[in-house]
Amino acid sequence: MIVMKFGGSSLRNAGRIKQVAHIIKGRLSLSPMVVVSAFDGVTEKLIALSHNKIHFSVIENIHKKIIKDLSLDETIISGVISELKCSYKGSPSLPLRDKPKQLDKIISFGERLSARIVSSYLNQKGIKAQAFDAYDIGLLTDSHFGQASPLKESYPVIKKEVLSIIRKKIVPVITGFIGRDKQGNITTLGRNGSDYTATIIAACINAREVQLWSDSEGIMSADPRIVKDARPIEQITFDEASELAYYSRRFHPLTLLECIRKNIPVRILNTYNPTSAGTIIRPLSILRREGNRPVKCIVYKKDIFLLTITSPRMLMQYGFLEKIFKVFAKYKIIIDMIATSEISVSVTTDRKYHLNLALEELSRRIIGSDVKIKEKQAIVCVIGQDIKYLSGLSGDIFMALKQSRPGGIDIKMISQGYTRTNIAFVVDNCEVRRAVKALHKTLLAKWTTP
Repeated sequence: MIVMKFGGSSLRNAGRIKQVAHIIKGRLSLSPMVVVSAFDGVTEKLIALSHNKIHFSVIENIHKKIIKDLSLDETIISGVISELKCSYKGSPSLPLRDKPKQLDKIISFGERLSARIVSSYLNQKGIKAQAFDAYDIGLLTDSHFGQASPLKESYPVIKKEVLSIIRKKIVPVITGFIGRDKQGNITTLGRNGSDYTATIIAACINAREVQLWSDSEGIMSADPRIVKDARPIEQITFDEASELAYYSRRFHPLTLLECIRKNIPVRILNTYNPTSAGTIIRPLSILRREGNRPVKCIVYKKDIFLLTITSPRMLMQYGFLEKIFKVFAKYKIIIDMIATSEISVSVTTDRKYHLNLALEELSRRIIGSDVKIKEKQAIVCVIGQDIKYLSGLSGDIFMALKQSRPGGIDIKMISQGYTRTNIAFVVDNCEVRRAVKALHKTLLAKWTTP
């Protein structure tokens, strides 16, 4: 059994859906389970709809056009469309506290519509398929709307339901990204949540492999929009891919967690070039047997905040960091990087919500402190297995940034912990392109021999 997830770019129009059906048909002998995202751009349009920025007909017409181009019957989505209309009518007047819950419900319709259209087309092509909303096969989450976490108690249910479907020789087409809490409210798993759905299902049934299909040749050595000669990475370890997922937003940060626990390989494949090998993610022990390249890629994460708390009271005091992180925990602010000195702490986060409240409380609780914030910052990260043991690598990084024209690139903060897989530093947003180009040119030339 394998799990195949298709992203929005793979479902952009009728032509792409036909290609997806062809890919699935070629893997029927592997008992595939299919997970789908919303059609390309639909989630953003649903968000706009929830804020009354577009008319409802925009959403309806996108899906009706694809249905027409595939020669399907419009009735396959009529029930879901009617439900969306009712949900939309009730959203503008809701109090602020209920908005996240309502938004999750509205944007869930993207996946629910795409699953029904894809499954109907598969049936038209002679592939016995059926659409399932993820919560109908047991995906239960907490009530953290917009960033919900699956509950472990749902995993045995998912296993039972999915195996039952497979035994009936049905290809399940399951909605990615969404679940349901114990109160029956629809929830979403966050950005790139369909990847996470796919690996959860794979872990529940001990799948042979997870295939994440998109519009790129696997994982690249850098963003090809910045580095024209960026190249595909044939293989990468779970540790390396986890770092990459967090900083580059290539897929949901928790995507690999379930596969790591069950040792299930993950392939990143291209629907536009399905014969390409793509990138395989698997344990370090296997990669070492086959030969591994130390520096794999340069990734980045823009639009972060750099916070610095400076206080002479920190010197020789225990419990100081505890006070700081209790405040961050109170406002659910996730920290990316941290650096400390004798009298200061610097951290980064991309969480804008409640950030001002947290800073105000830090100023009150830590008497005599100076709390500063820098906006429009970016984390640039060099990723590769065991790179902390590469003598001279840090010097090459600093030299590449120093020699970048014009004027070099100023580093605001640097972090390299016990982990052996990354070196990360902070620069201004506007310096990301120069930094990535300079590092790729220097590091991928010198540090890529097996």
